[in-house]
Amino acid sequence: MHLVCLDLEGVLVPEIWITFSELVGIPEFSRTTRDEPDYNKLMLYRMDLLSKHNLKLVDIQRAIGIMEPLPGAFEFLKELREKTQVIILSDTFQEFAWPLMAKLSYPTLFCNQIKTDLSGAVSSYVLRQESGKKSSVAAFKSLNYLVFAAGDSFNDLEMLREADSGCLFRAPPAIKNAYKEFDSTDSFTELGKKIDLFLADNFS
Repeated sequence: MHLVCLDLEGVLVPEIWITFSELVGIPEFSRTTRDEPDYNKLMLYRMDLLSKHNLKLVDIQRAIGIMEPLPGAFEFLKELREKTQVIILSDTFQEFAWPLMAKLSYPTLFCNQIKTDLSGAVSSYVLRQESGKKSSVAAFKSLNYLVFAAGDSFNDLEMLREADSGCLFRAPPAIKNAYKEFDSTDSFTELGKKIDLFLADNFS
């Protein structure tokens, strides 16, 4: 039994916070998990910026509403789901990701939850689980799934280490160079070939 676990932002869709940063004209929002390994530190930084600029959840959702999947992502995911089970493991939030899931034909998504106050301002967030990507892969393996994983950021490294196989996908040079133990590719065609090889090598 096979299972493919993919990160969402940077793999299938653009980085939400970078798109938001460009829309509101505040460069500080462009900091992502490609830059900051500590996710909780990153989220506190983002929430402080949102409060400082009086920006609310609806403002983030407005940016998400104009986003589209990365070129080739829809076709890649559709073809992959015809071959094997696919689960998207993301540190984004359900309130952010749902419009994007519609544009990807609703793949299964495991992510987190954002909390707002009565004014609609982001007040807190709820992680599904600490180290949720790694823990999810470990849980799938405990069900006797063989897992291939792909991601692009610091918060994907534990997932890649836990998986039976996997690779970095469109990771920035700093991450590629620092973590050369992971295979790497930048195209959906090559990623598809790596997954096909994984499926063929573990056919049962």
